[in-house]
Amino acid sequence: MRLAHHFACGVAAVMLGYVVIGAQGQDAAKAVAGGGISVPGWTGKIDPQEEKAGQVLNNAKLAQEGKALRVTTGPAVTYWNPANMASGNYTVKATFTESQYMGLNDHAHPYGIVIGGNDLGTPNASYLYCATYGDGRFIVRGYGPGPAPFRMNGGKGEVAGSVNKAAGKGQPVTQEIAMSVTADAVTCSVNGTVVGTYPKADVVAAGKLKSTDGVYGIRFAHNTDATVTGLTMTKN
Repeated sequence: MRLAHHFACGVAAVMLGYVVIGAQGQDAAKAVAGGGISVPGWTGKIDPQEEKAGQVLNNAKLAQEGKALRVTTGPAVTYWNPANMASGNYTVKATFTESQYMGLNDHAHPYGIVIGGNDLGTPNASYLYCATYGDGRFIVRGYGPGPAPFRMNGGKGEVAGSVNKAAGKGQPVTQEIAMSVTADAVTCSVNGTVVGTYPKADVVAAGKLKSTDGVYGIRFAHNTDATVTGLTMTKN
C-alpha cells in the first residue's frame, strides 16, 4: 500500500508539474528574429525573471522606422538612452501605437513610459513606469534593488475611461502616455487625462525609487509589437 501511495503521489506531482509548465509555456516569451538594438545611443535590459528563464536582450528588437521607434518583444524589456535625463519638476510623454492589438499574444500586454532611472542595467537599478493595455487598463509599477517589482495600483492595474480600447484582436489602438513629477507627487496621464496620482514619499522609499531624478525611457511587456513617437521631456 505504501508503494502504491508513493507511486500515486509521484504521478500526481509529475502531472501537476506538466500542467504548471504547460500553462507557463502558453505565454512564454518568444524570441524575435533579427533581434537586438539598432538605434544609436540606446541600450536596454530585460527583466530579471526573463533572464532566469534563459532569455537575452537580443531576443527583443528596438529599431528606427522614420521618426518612430519600433519595439518588438520577445522578453519584457526596458529601453533607454543614457543622454535622456530628467530632474526636478518635469513631464515625459510619448505616443504608443499597437497596429495589431494582441498581434503576438492571446491577451493584452502593456507598454509605456519609464522615469527615475538610476543604476540602470545593474542589479541595483531603480525606475518607475506607467503602461497601458489595449483593453482599457493601465498599471503603475517600478523596480527597486532586487528582482521583484513594486506595484502602485495592484497586480492587474485599473480600468480608466481615457485609456483607449482596441476594437478587437488585430485592430489598431493608440495611447498617449505621460508621467509628471512635481515637488510632492508623481502622476500618470493617458490621452490627456490623469489616471493616477501617487505621493512622492510613496514612490521614493526603501526598496523603491532612489530618486525621481534620472533617465527616462520606454518599457514593453513580453510578446508585444508597437511603435513609439514623440518621446519628449519638458520642464514643469
